[in-house]
Amino acid sequence: MSTQPAFRHDPSDELAALCKAGGDPLRLNVLRALASDSFGVLELAQIFAMRQSGISHHLKVLAQAGLVATRREGNAIFYRRALASSGQTGSALQAALLEEVDALQLPTEVQLRIAEVQAQRAAAARDFFARTLEKFRAQQDLIAGLPQYRDSLLTLLDALHLPASASALEVGPGDGAFLPELAKRFARVTALDSSPAMLELARQRCSAEGLANVELKLADALNDDQAPADCVVLNMVLHHFAEPARAMAQLARLLTPGGSLLLTELCSHHQSWARDACGDLWLGFDQDELARWAEDAGLTAGESLYLGLRNGFQIQVRHFAKPEAATRTTLKH
Repeated sequence: MSTQPAFRHDPSDELAALCKAGGDPLRLNVLRALASDSFGVLELAQIFAMRQSGISHHLKVLAQAGLVATRREGNAIFYRRALASSGQTGSALQAALLEEVDALQLPTEVQLRIAEVQAQRAAAARDFFARTLEKFRAQQDLIAGLPQYRDSLLTLLDALHLPASASALEVGPGDGAFLPELAKRFARVTALDSSPAMLELARQRCSAEGLANVELKLADALNDDQAPADCVVLNMVLHHFAEPARAMAQLARLLTPGGSLLLTELCSHHQSWARDACGDLWLGFDQDELARWAEDAGLTAGESLYLGLRNGFQIQVRHFAKPEAATRTTLKH
């Protein structure tokens, strides 16, 4: 009586999956389209002018190869490019593939259909806020609240692999909702806020959750002296600064050599009501603009994630690193 040999995983399976995923021009264009945005299945079907079942098949192949990841937003699922895991089989091939993909130019018709999808999102946003503006005046966090980007931010944070002795600094912690996550991951956490009312809310949260390694300070992060930290976190705060480019330069000075700046912000948008309803000075930021400001501040761009939201906003979660051999940066006015 013969027996079937036990199935044994072969590391080459990952390489085969990557090669299969990269062996189709349409899948390469999907990866290119996902470089700075995330899309739903129906949006991708529209962008590439094919049936939903067809695009779903290609997304499944990309997902099996670890090239795309998903995020659920209500009943909708958005696809984004997955982060490469260094040290794992195929990580070098994945990085090289994405580098080559990003050098490609998307076909003109695909670019036009992406613009159509973005226009449809904007139209839906105008309708959405026309119906719910009063609610958002009272609950502005629903525009892009922490639950909508928490997992993506933690993905970038955990990928830093910082030592147990590392310190973190959160600028503008609001009610302190993200402080418990930082307290779990860092030996020391400092939170700076210039609003006594918001700092009191953060203090209440820290007390309720017993966050003994968190220090709260009433301070101006851009002008008051502050000891540098290994990681600086800035969630939905930069658009409140009058001079965001100068703010980036000052935040870079709050980093130790080799440290990381994690920044969550809205991409550029046209919802001008946010200035009055939410106190926003800037209507989001262009991705390349942030990267340029970071470079001027002496930082280098790391991994980034882009999250498309059904209410018309898009969130960018960015990682910028300060080189080990820190150089003196000059503020640009």
